[in-house]
Amino acid sequence: MNKKQKEPTYTHFDREMNHFFVLTGGPGTGKTSLIEVLKQHGFQTVPEDARRIIQEQVAMKGDGLPWANKMHYANLMFEAALNSYTLQKSNNSTEPVFFDRGHLDSICYMKMEQLPLSEQVLEQARKYPYNKCVFILPPWKEIYITDAERKQSWEEVLFTHEQMKETYAEFSYTVIELPKTSLKNRLRFITDFLNL
Repeated sequence: MNKKQKEPTYTHFDREMNHFFVLTGGPGTGKTSLIEVLKQHGFQTVPEDARRIIQEQVAMKGDGLPWANKMHYANLMFEAALNSYTLQKSNNSTEPVFFDRGHLDSICYMKMEQLPLSEQVLEQARKYPYNKCVFILPPWKEIYITDAERKQSWEEVLFTHEQMKETYAEFSYTVIELPKTSLKNRLRFITDFLNL
């Protein structure tokens, strides 16, 4: 078999190892747009849960909202992230999967809001690991906008970014910052990095 016919050798991604990749960062950094581009290029993707949870809670007049009951909101986010993880795991695929945030984002939120972090939550976070390479999208003032679900100030965006990096590092993940560039170039950065 010649070289062109062989299965590619992955530099940072091995099909026999963890193929779940997280895209994280503060709000309004382009994660959702990048996830959509990855999906359009044939990759398996998992959307963010936070916006859906907020919309559902508002519709049902629930209090699981960041401006109402922060603990309830954090628990809903963490449970939703674990559900998304286990659902993908049940597919038994070895193809890469890209998550718009992971369950550690919920833990970061709890830390930022000084909410109690149970040993059970920390244990679950370790029990369901992602690939050790985590992609973080940096704050980008030129593209940041607020809306009905996104109410953070620019200072809060900067603070969230630093806290996300710190939280993932605490759980022994390697945080890789994406460049502030076009979606096409961000896509190329990820596929080149993973040798996909």
